[in-house]
Amino acid sequence: MPTPALHPTNVSPEDYLHFEMNTPMRHEFVDGAIYAMSGASDRHGLVAGAFFARLFDRVALGCQVFAFNMKLRISDGPAVVYYYPDVLVSCAADDRDRYFREKPVLLVEVISPSTERIDRTEKLAAYKRISGLIEYVIAEQDMPKVEVFRRANAWQGEVYLPGASFHLDSIGLEFSIEDIYRRLGF
Repeated sequence: MPTPALHPTNVSPEDYLHFEMNTPMRHEFVDGAIYAMSGASDRHGLVAGAFFARLFDRVALGCQVFAFNMKLRISDGPAVVYYYPDVLVSCAADDRDRYFREKPVLLVEVISPSTERIDRTEKLAAYKRISGLIEYVIAEQDMPKVEVFRRANAWQGEVYLPGASFHLDSIGLEFSIEDIYRRLGF
């Protein structure tokens, strides 16, 4: 999750990418400002890891699945943003930059109290502008709860709790809440 900008504002996207390739920490880039990413909890890692593990060998052959370290580039006119979604799936053959993707079909964010506001507002608004994005998933780390936002449903959230299953149209796969949270002991 981004912390307040610790670096100068009005940085160009090119300078951000150069900076990011030469630093051991991860940073997001929003409107010319660079934001350091804080470390994640064990629960965050387990939930994101469960999504990644269940997706990696099951998505269509032309799709790529990334967890934690692939940047998402969103360009809206002159404004450019780079985020690090927890899980990103891209199936477009022409979306193969070495350091970022621009055409995901599925994005997953695992939220905590410190990231929830940005994931539900700023990122949701930005993600909805990605023309090929089919679904955006928000997963809780402190309770077994998944919310799926779908383009086909006008981006209205669909909540799934223990005992429920949910289908991800973007990749044609079904998951149960227990699939995602089984290692957390809920």
